[in-house]
Amino acid sequence: MHRITLLGKPGCHLCEDAREVIAKVAGELGVPWEEVSIDSSAELKEKYWEMIPVTLIDGVQHDFWRVDESRLRAALSD
Repeated sequence: MHRITLLGKPGCHLCEDAREVIAKVAGELGVPWEEVSIDSSAELKEKYWEMIPVTLIDGVQHDFWRVDESRLRAALSD
């Protein structure tokens, strides 16, 4: 079973868009997902602050800035 993690931060409009796509796809496919703020960790903030939102699948970076629904579905069907 895959797991999606959305890395973002409060007030990020692209993060809101990504959240909608991830919630839709994860809900339809029954895939668990979580959202983590990069503000929760200095390491996350340093690594990802210019790329948010960042989508991870099973802890591996999948997308950044925008979430492509078709690409996300394809990755989760593996």
